[in-house]
Amino acid sequence: MREIDVAIIGAGPTGLYAAYYAGFRGLSVAVIDALPEPGGQVTAMYPEKMIYDIAGFPEIKGRDLVANLVAQSATANPEYLLGVRAEGLEHVDGQPVLTLADGERLRCGAILITGGLGSFTPRPLPAAASFDGAGLMYFVPQPAELIGRDVLIVGGGDSAFDWAAALAPLARSVTLVHRRERFRAHAATVARVRELPVRIVVNAEVTKLHGDTAVTGADIAVRGGAAETVPVDAVVAALGFTADLGPLAEWGLHLDKRHITVDSAMATNLPRVFAAGDITEYPGKVRLIATGFGEAATAVNNAAVVIDPAAHLFPGHSSDGT
Repeated sequence: MREIDVAIIGAGPTGLYAAYYAGFRGLSVAVIDALPEPGGQVTAMYPEKMIYDIAGFPEIKGRDLVANLVAQSATANPEYLLGVRAEGLEHVDGQPVLTLADGERLRCGAILITGGLGSFTPRPLPAAASFDGAGLMYFVPQPAELIGRDVLIVGGGDSAFDWAAALAPLARSVTLVHRRERFRAHAATVARVRELPVRIVVNAEVTKLHGDTAVTGADIAVRGGAAETVPVDAVVAALGFTADLGPLAEWGLHLDKRHITVDSAMATNLPRVFAAGDITEYPGKVRLIATGFGEAATAVNNAAVVIDPAAHLFPGHSSDGT
């Protein structure tokens, strides 16, 4: 069993900022996330989208925000445990012991849950049920990998249209297929994509993917019209994600629906377990990335005092040592 001062469950913006702040407090940090890379919902759903409500940035792309947070948290030398889920929690001699899905156990000074909406599971593309080849993806970690390729996007929400806008200048062709005529995406984004060289097919479904080791084409069935097969070598299934608390729901945390209730110190009802960001609930809660940053700092500072009662709650300003 390894020991760590603070285990942060969730590598989204709030968790990444919490990692920086824990390092600022001189605490050792492990960041745990079931997704294979940091960024949480931002990376999974809108890395190319502009965000306008981050203090100090009139606008910043989601991907760039995550990159900046990773660079900032690097000062804490955090250990990233990605692609693995936090499964079990017990308290041994008053300290939380965290068990991961791979069997590793961490004895923690404190745990900070920053899991956003919980564990993400992409909604599957039915046409891909029997397809085992490459080229099917549920989000696009590196858009540059699709330069010069024929891309098929399935979905009608913000993610689908964000990917269409981002990939139109890069791909050889972009086709977007949606099963209805109306879209869930923001009207301004839809209007912008309509001005790009993107083919939009509505009232349609992808019924089959072709290819052995990699996708080479897709069958599109249009309601009331003729079916067609289009050549594609990359399919982005932007059908959204389902989210739930997963094993955290069994830990004995006080929950308000699927959110964790906390007090003004961001402490949960379990000893040495804190939470911050979208996953939390308290009177007047506002779910914004900007709010999560402040909650992360509050949680870490209160955790620091729990870990070392001689520590001060307020650590001073980051500029004091310069």
